[in-house]
Amino acid sequence: MFKRVKKLLGRYRNLDQVLIVPYRSYGTYSRLFVKGRVLDNAPLKIHQDQKTWKTFVNTYKQFDSFEIPDAKIELELPGKIKLETTTNDEGYFLFNQTLENNISELSNDEGWVDYHLYYREELEPKTELLGDPFEGQFLIPSADAEYGVISDIDDTILHTGVTSFLKWRLLKNSLLTNAYKRMPLKGAPDLYKLLHKGKAEGNRNPMFYLSNSPWNMYEYLKLFLDYNGFPKGPILLRDIRTPFDTTIKPEKPHKQREIFNILNTYPDLKFILIGDSGEHDATIYTEIAAQHSDRILAIYLRSVSNKKSMNRVKSIIDNFDSTPVLMVNTSAEAVAHARQNGYIN
Repeated sequence: MFKRVKKLLGRYRNLDQVLIVPYRSYGTYSRLFVKGRVLDNAPLKIHQDQKTWKTFVNTYKQFDSFEIPDAKIELELPGKIKLETTTNDEGYFLFNQTLENNISELSNDEGWVDYHLYYREELEPKTELLGDPFEGQFLIPSADAEYGVISDIDDTILHTGVTSFLKWRLLKNSLLTNAYKRMPLKGAPDLYKLLHKGKAEGNRNPMFYLSNSPWNMYEYLKLFLDYNGFPKGPILLRDIRTPFDTTIKPEKPHKQREIFNILNTYPDLKFILIGDSGEHDATIYTEIAAQHSDRILAIYLRSVSNKKSMNRVKSIIDNFDSTPVLMVNTSAEAVAHARQNGYIN
């Protein structure tokens, strides 16, 4: 808080520390897409037994971020492959380029490529560099993958309460509930493990996790997914637009843009889409399936306890026949459908 006051008064000059937060992402044998953020913040520490007040403080810290703009960042892959970029005004950096090297040769058995990130600006004597190097990973799906899975997070695998009255449950869950204590929807981890294995039992089907949550929530959501045993996959969140944002507003919603990016990146891969009936997943997913009916194997939508939303979704899917759309109350119903259609054993 003291640092925030100094910054507002124009008396905050030098950096206290430098933290690079890389986000799990994806690529191909010749292209990588790596995003992250550079901050003047201490790493987020979430403890399993922390009290409610500490959880609230951690939530505040996630949004009280001190971004470092115009910073030179270097990414190094095994084999001394080096790339450089610069952070934008909000401290975000993006490596999105094609390489001459076959970088799939650098991946482990499940397709993950490790890389190092370096902060290439001169440091003041009292500035602490919190990693040297910072480490990240991106996924290159196996050529043997049977299909991919693109899943929403909110109210699809994590109960948020987004449809609750005045969204009070959403606020309570997001602000006051420890990530270790957030419960996944019943049976969700097992469903995703089965889809990750597919028929070949090789853990080769890539998983992509989407959310309309801001990137500030990345560490929280990553911890939730890992702790509850969901298969590891890229986590794709969104930037927060402020009233002072002068950049052009995207034409398409965040989830739609991300799904199209994934489809374009892997043109030979089919996908299963998983979402919920509470927000706009039904509209977005069916529009995508109508344009790519040969690419979308199935759509699973978790039912939510909101009559208005359920009626709206039912009106959308009743007249949709390009791709199988299944409204499910439990993970077991999705498992049964996937097994019946030969997606899992």
